[in-house]
Amino acid sequence: MNIIFDLGGVVVRWEPAALLAQIFDDPATCKVLHSEFIGHTDWLELDRGTMAPQDAVARAARRTGLSEAAVGRFLNHVPPALLPIADTVDFLYRLKAQGHSLYCLSNMHFASIEYLERTHGFWDVFSGKVISCRVHLCKPEAEIYAYLLKSYQLDAAETVFVDDLEVNLAAARRFGIRTIRFESSAQCAEELRLLGCV
Repeated sequence: MNIIFDLGGVVVRWEPAALLAQIFDDPATCKVLHSEFIGHTDWLELDRGTMAPQDAVARAARRTGLSEAAVGRFLNHVPPALLPIADTVDFLYRLKAQGHSLYCLSNMHFASIEYLERTHGFWDVFSGKVISCRVHLCKPEAEIYAYLLKSYQLDAAETVFVDDLEVNLAAARRFGIRTIRFESSAQCAEELRLLGCV
């Protein structure tokens, strides 16, 4: 069985509200950055690899009225905040030991994926990975799923996709890929068992 995993919120922690609160004491600052930076289309272009970080920071500063230094401080804190979720990493190694082929499919900025690759050693569990900034495509666009299936010659009917966002899972199902909405490694393991995968 081919099992594809999202990274943020599944394999590594992605908790933007908590991260903002760690960096800024002012709730209004946290709120405006969440809505006007993380929730803005510019964030997607960072993930897509089509906007330079300094341009995204400058644009967000203009939208929010915050200084470029403040916006940049937040963006610089993102990569090290993506800490591996130990239970999930253990689960990945168990699945690989059972003979499954594992892949990852993630929307992520260059700085974040490069930091994770330098810092953590769990990449050997994956037979392949597709990261949005490197292919200039983002979930839930159909093209990124087609790219992954074609690149690794995967049969959609023999593939399961695990993600924490329903919109990304719905896009995968249109290719005939079975899906699991991730809540925990234990819940994911049980759903894989019910699918007859483990």
